[in-house]
Amino acid sequence: MNIILLSGGSGKRLWPLSNEVRSKQFLKIFKKEDGTPESMVQRMYRMICEIDADATVTIATSESQVTAIKSQLDERVGISVEPCRRDTFPAIALAVAYLHDVKGISADEAVIVCPVDPYVESDYFKMLNKLHDHAQEGQSKLSLIGIEPTYPSEKYGYIIPEAKDAVSKVATFKEKPDVETAEKYIEQGALWNAGVFAFKLKYVLEIAERIFGTASYQTLFENYSNLTKISFDYAVVEKESDIHVMRFSGEWKDLGTWNTLTEAMSEEVAGNAVAADCVNTHVINELQIPLVALGVSNLAIAATPDGILVADKDSSDKLKDYVVDQRPMYEKRVWGEYMVLDYRIQENGENSLTKHLVIAQGQHISYQRHAYRSEMWAIISGTGKLIIDGAIKSIGVGDTAYIKPGTKHAIKADSELHIIEVQIGEELTEEDIERLDWDWNTDGL
Repeated sequence: MNIILLSGGSGKRLWPLSNEVRSKQFLKIFKKEDGTPESMVQRMYRMICEIDADATVTIATSESQVTAIKSQLDERVGISVEPCRRDTFPAIALAVAYLHDVKGISADEAVIVCPVDPYVESDYFKMLNKLHDHAQEGQSKLSLIGIEPTYPSEKYGYIIPEAKDAVSKVATFKEKPDVETAEKYIEQGALWNAGVFAFKLKYVLEIAERIFGTASYQTLFENYSNLTKISFDYAVVEKESDIHVMRFSGEWKDLGTWNTLTEAMSEEVAGNAVAADCVNTHVINELQIPLVALGVSNLAIAATPDGILVADKDSSDKLKDYVVDQRPMYEKRVWGEYMVLDYRIQENGENSLTKHLVIAQGQHISYQRHAYRSEMWAIISGTGKLIIDGAIKSIGVGDTAYIKPGTKHAIKADSELHIIEVQIGEELTEEDIERLDWDWNTDGL
């Protein structure tokens, strides 16, 4: 199979666990049979490989999620990076062009496009395999999966098939209805639209050529910010008459809210927390201070560096309206992770940002310099090598370093390194990083 997994969005309905760089699909809230934790994207990838070990898996995503993907999945996974957000059709067209131009997959081969974050079991992936074969055989220009509704939902769009057969031509599509209208749709044999599409690569490449004037990956990538913002539904689905839908009756959950997420969690308490005499209450605490929930019902409670949430699960779908965009306070990187301890904006324009960095053994922060900020490092645990303007020296607990603007610097962990970093300057952003070349096989490292 060729599969494109769409991984986007900041997951505001799952705040404070999820943000722009730490989206819900990367949260390790599930457990494998051996008890080890895994995230939604890891679970999805593992189950795809169990059905088809030779599957070509490509993730279409934004630059902010690349680090998380690389840290959680193996190097066989392809990544199609959107330079900016331009809606679902440009994202899918770019990923299809990536498969064709970069991966060398024939335009006559079929591909499946699906979200990265539904909660599903192995029968779903067997259905994807059937969908891929259906598209490869050319039985229709576009093939979809429709989910058998378990209740009249207002959250999903509906597919109205011509018949109630396992595979049917699509009569029409309906937008998200009210409950009463949804009941009428279900009586007609309607299915939830799962956002899963299958087609031959050339089908979307031809549409991209028509809409954007090109189907070249390099040209699409270089001109991405100028591409028309248009959804895949509007650009493709609504204009296509030759569409089939496959009926799926297995388990399928959209884990987009705390209510649905907690239904799939393997444990009711995670982290430094206690829940006593509670009913249908889930508690997650990522902070070092203890959290106690006592005698409460139907709550989602989460404490993270980004904030604290106490919400009735039935109201959790409204959370997005109350979340304010802010600097992420915790982030996973390829080299390790960091947590923001303090961020202050001074009246004189000199700002300060204090972080706790954890660099994994054998990993390193890139050789770099900053134009607008100075940094101070204090080693509180572990050993490593510090590089300042090309000079290498060993460092350990109690050592400090002061890095002026313009100074080239990097650090590598011999054992897991814990560092308190203080940044001071007018501009404390990721944009103020100039990454430089360094030979990490140099003597002394």
